[in-house]
Amino acid sequence: MNGPQREGAPSTRAPLIRLRGVERVYGQGDARVVALGGIDLDVWPGEFVALMGPSGSGKSTTMNILGCLDTPTRGSYRLGDVEVTELDNDGRALLRRHTLGFVFQGFHLLPRVTAQENVELPLVYQGVPAHERRLRAREALAQVGLSGREHHVPSELSGGQQQRVAIARAIVAQPKVLLADEPTGNLDSARSHEIMALITRFNRERHLTIVMVTHEPDIAAYAQRVVHFRDGHVERIDGAGEAA
Repeated sequence: MNGPQREGAPSTRAPLIRLRGVERVYGQGDARVVALGGIDLDVWPGEFVALMGPSGSGKSTTMNILGCLDTPTRGSYRLGDVEVTELDNDGRALLRRHTLGFVFQGFHLLPRVTAQENVELPLVYQGVPAHERRLRAREALAQVGLSGREHHVPSELSGGQQQRVAIARAIVAQPKVLLADEPTGNLDSARSHEIMALITRFNRERHLTIVMVTHEPDIAAYAQRVVHFRDGHVERIDGAGEAA
């Protein structure tokens, strides 16, 4: 089963994410590497965008900048009404904590705690009381189809189930943006499409804005737009987004 390109674009006229002239340079002199050569990109509220490209193309650097894990050398990154490049480390950490959810290829679950406790972690950092944390974590696990697995540790779960826990953890704090970095990279084909169906459902039903890095065209096909990177630049964009 392949995920078809989906029609339709968000109705809001202002982009949620706006990159303008974003450059990222590492090193100096002979060791200087231009990871991003000045990219422009808009992502609209409720949109699902995939980033693709060969290794070294700039897609992962872009994802790190969007996730406030790295900062541009030059250019502007606006998330909503916040100019992210003007924030200090603490400001970026707060933005990550309250606005962004993350799903990684390697799941990144704590191995010695239960699924429920893994899902509660973002709420711990937000200072949510314990009783509310437990309720919200159980609800998030139910939403990803893991009712009854709350007290299993990761080693007692399949790869697909672990990624479902990771998705529950990413959505439990109700982020504005879900950043998914190769979310199916460690899964077989059947589990990959199950996970993509789940991510797509959250995009459609919650209007959750999603930006995903993938190497796989059949996984990228679930997105509304596919942004192709090459040599630190946006080479082309496939699919219809909303015009500014």
